[in-house]
Amino acid sequence: MKEIFSIVLSGAAGQGVQTVENLFTNIAKNSGYYVFATKEYMSRVRGGNNSTEIIISSKPVRAFRKKIDLLVVLNSNAIERLRDRIDDETIIIGEEKFIKGEKNAIFVPLIDISKEFGSIIYANSVAAGILSGIINADIEVVKNTVKQYFLEKGENVIQSNLNSILKGFEIGKDLNINFEIEKNNDVKKHMLFNGSKAVANGAVAGGCNFISSYPMSPATAVFTELAKMSKDKKIIVDQAEDEIAAANMVIGAWYAGARALVSTSGGGFALMEEAISLSGMIETPIVVHLGQRPGPATGLPTRTEQGDLNLVLYAGHGTFPRIILAPSTLEEAFYLSAQAFNFADKFQVPVFILTDQYFLDTYYNVDKLPTVDIHRYIVETTKDYRRYELTENGISPRGIPGYGEGVVRVDSDEHDEYGHITESPKVRVDMVNKRMKKLNEILKDFIPPVLYGNKVYEYLFVSWGSTSQILKEAIEELNNEKIAMLHFPQVYPLARKIEDYLKKAKKVIFVEQNVTGQFADLVRVEFGIDTSNRILKYDGFPFSVEELKEKIGEAL
Repeated sequence: MKEIFSIVLSGAAGQGVQTVENLFTNIAKNSGYYVFATKEYMSRVRGGNNSTEIIISSKPVRAFRKKIDLLVVLNSNAIERLRDRIDDETIIIGEEKFIKGEKNAIFVPLIDISKEFGSIIYANSVAAGILSGIINADIEVVKNTVKQYFLEKGENVIQSNLNSILKGFEIGKDLNINFEIEKNNDVKKHMLFNGSKAVANGAVAGGCNFISSYPMSPATAVFTELAKMSKDKKIIVDQAEDEIAAANMVIGAWYAGARALVSTSGGGFALMEEAISLSGMIETPIVVHLGQRPGPATGLPTRTEQGDLNLVLYAGHGTFPRIILAPSTLEEAFYLSAQAFNFADKFQVPVFILTDQYFLDTYYNVDKLPTVDIHRYIVETTKDYRRYELTENGISPRGIPGYGEGVVRVDSDEHDEYGHITESPKVRVDMVNKRMKKLNEILKDFIPPVLYGNKVYEYLFVSWGSTSQILKEAIEELNNEKIAMLHFPQVYPLARKIEDYLKKAKKVIFVEQNVTGQFADLVRVEFGIDTSNRILKYDGFPFSVEELKEKIGEAL
C-alpha cells in the first residue's frame, strides 16, 4: 500500500480550481483519507495560471511536496509552469489539446462533458468527480458534499453540479488508476481547517469581540472568517477606511474594555507603526495578526515569505516590550491566537501573530483543537486610581472607563503615574524602566521551543512559523539519528535557556524563508551565538519536503 498520493490541479483564475479543492478535500476527508491541500495563484482576477496541490494519505501530512502523482490540466500553459514537478510516473489528465504528446496522458473532454449539463462552468465539478472516482470515495459522501456546498445556489445549480460530479465519478472509476491509499474511519470525525480559520477561531477562543481591518492579501481571509462568525459570536466588525484607522480603532476598543484584533499584511502594517508606538506608550494592548508576503512594496502579493519578523520586532519609534508568536500547525495557530489575547491583557503590550500566505491557505484535517482559558486582568478603579502606578514587575493595574470610581487617563506624551503629561527627567526614567520591566515578566510565561527527533543530536536545524512542518517531515523521512530540529512558536522575547539546545549541537543550521535569515540574526544578537549556517529561500514559493531533504544533505 502507498502512503501518499499527490494530486495537482492547474487552471486559469476564474476556472474554479478553488471549487474543486473545496469539494474534493471534503469528499476525501469524509471518505476516510488524511488530506493536505495548499494553493499558489497569480495576482489577477482572470487568466494566468493557478494550481492547487491536494495530498491524499494514509497518515497525517502537513507539508508541501514537489512530486506530482496525478496532474489535472484545465488550461493551455499549465504543463510548462509545472514541468519541473512532472516525472516519468506522473499521470496527466485533461483535454487532448492541452496535454497531447505528454507521457502518461489521459485525454478527457471536460468541456464537452460539462456542456452536456448546461455550461462549461461545470467542468470543475466534472474534475472533482473524476478525482473522487479515482480515490474510490464514498458515493453518498460525494452527493452530500455537493448538496451542502451549493446549498445557497438553488435547486437547479445543485442538480447540475451533482449530475456533473457523478458523471466525472464514473469516468474516474473507469480509468483504473492504481490508487492504493488505505482508509481510516477515524479521519471522518476530524475537522478540515485552513490557517485563516485556525487563527480566526483561536481569536474567538481568546475572547476576541472586535475586529477592525483594511483588506490586504493574504490576511483578509482572517478578517473574512471573523466577519462570518460575527453574528453568532457577537463580534463587532469594522472595515476601516485605511490601516492607520484600523489599528487606532483596535487600541480604542481595548481601552474601552474589548478584546480586539487587527489583521493585515506587511504593507498595511507599515502604516500602523505609529499606532504600535501609541500602544507601547499608553500601555493599552493591541493584538495584530500579520500574514506575510514577499516585499518590498507590493512585491509578490499572492506569494509567501517569512520576511516581516524584523518589521514587527523593530516597529515603532522608541523602545518598549512586545511579544511575537509564529505558529507552525493549525492546532498551534488556534492556541497561540487565543493566548495572544491573554498575553496582551496581562502584560499590556502589543502582541503579534505572524503567519504567511502558505500557512493561511493550507488545509488539512485536525483531530481536535486545544483548550484555552480566557484570563482577564481589568481592575475596578478607586478614586485615587493611578493608571501608570509604579510596580515591582512593571505591570500597572489596568482599569477601563466606567468600571469603578477612578479616572482612566492615558496620554501619548510621557506621563506620571496618574497619566498627566510630564517632562520630568526622573519620571521619564522611572516610566521607561517600568515599561521595560515587563520583559522579565513576559519571559516567565515564555512558550518554549519544541524539539523533534533524537534528543542526543549532532546537527540541530532551527525554524519558526510555517517552515517548521515542512522541515519536520523532511527530517522524519531522512531518519538520521544525528539530526534534530527545534521549532520556535514564540520568537520574541527569547529565554536564555534556549542556549542549552543550541550549544549542545556540533552544528546549528537555521531554516527560513527570507533572504537574510532574520530569526538567525535575532538569536545571534540576543545570545552571541554563531548562527552563520543557514538554509534560505525567498522566491515566493514554500520549501518542499524534497527540497529540504536535499538542502539538509548539503548542510551536513
